[in-house]
Amino acid sequence: MAENILSIDTVALDEEKNALKIIDQTKLPGKVEILYLTKQEAIYEAIYLLKVRGAPAIGVAAAIGVYLAAREINESGYDGFYGKFKKAKEYLASSRPTAVNLFWALDRMEKVVLDHKGETPAKLKELLHDEAVTIREEDIWVCKSIGEYGLGLIKNGDGILTHCNAGQLATTRYGTALAPIHLGREKGMNFKVFCDETRPLLQGARLSSFEMVAAGVDTTVICDNMASMVMKNGWIKACFVGCDRVAANGDAANKIGTSGVAILAKHYGIPFYVCAPTSTIDMSIKEGSDIVIEERKPEEVTEMWYKERMAPAGVKVFNPAFDVTDNGLITAIVTEFGIARAPYTESFKTIFAKKANAGQA
Repeated sequence: MAENILSIDTVALDEEKNALKIIDQTKLPGKVEILYLTKQEAIYEAIYLLKVRGAPAIGVAAAIGVYLAAREINESGYDGFYGKFKKAKEYLASSRPTAVNLFWALDRMEKVVLDHKGETPAKLKELLHDEAVTIREEDIWVCKSIGEYGLGLIKNGDGILTHCNAGQLATTRYGTALAPIHLGREKGMNFKVFCDETRPLLQGARLSSFEMVAAGVDTTVICDNMASMVMKNGWIKACFVGCDRVAANGDAANKIGTSGVAILAKHYGIPFYVCAPTSTIDMSIKEGSDIVIEERKPEEVTEMWYKERMAPAGVKVFNPAFDVTDNGLITAIVTEFGIARAPYTESFKTIFAKKANAGQA
């Protein structure tokens, strides 16, 4: 099935079933299972349990999810409709705390309702449908644009290290950190990609390597603690990672272990690039220490991938889902409106000015 995974929608609205359609990523790579979710509890669970994951994909799923919630509202007046819509939005927003795209997409959907105060619920549902579809279509353009900018930073034949999965499986298409590789492949270029396993949930070993192999890329999985060796061996020319939230100063929260990769890259003089849609740049947060870091269940570390428990019962487990990479370790942040470099407080102004001129402010 690996050769077909890139032709399957990661996240979409199924118009016939009135359902959120996703690939259940907890089953990959062993089984490709498509889920059709209609109930809010199931959509919440899919986001929380990482059946759909990756900041952009979570945003798209949330937009579709809250539209589906709106379809079920039976209120005849605006105020009653908005009250129930607000509750549905807040419920989905509570599924995960770190990925800013979740809140960005839900806020954007709420703005549709607020901007059309007094409209009938039937009209509001129509407008919400259109906005959810637009958010998904924009994600494809955003990822392709990030890929084009990122591709300009590497050469044919380069060795590239990535952490976690910021590829097509984390977005609607192309991905963010893996978008340059997918676009390069479309142009006939070849790369050697090293995928950190990304413990404890193994998104690199299970997901990034899965889609890289499907794309015909020379792919090697390494344990997270092997990154230093492959860098020292001279096999890595650039590191590309995604992110779930970027602070105004350029500090970036991404899957746990990312900051360690950045520290190693700095030591070996290897450029470290963060691929970030502007929707993940949170200008309301001054620095990375202000980002709320999700902590997850200890069973993910002690039991999830093992036939028998691998750590003694009763032992303490620290299981943060993300860490924050200091802006000083980041060579550049690649967005759909260009490449930002330090000082990020200034370069982000240029990026957002371009976004405003494009009518996407």
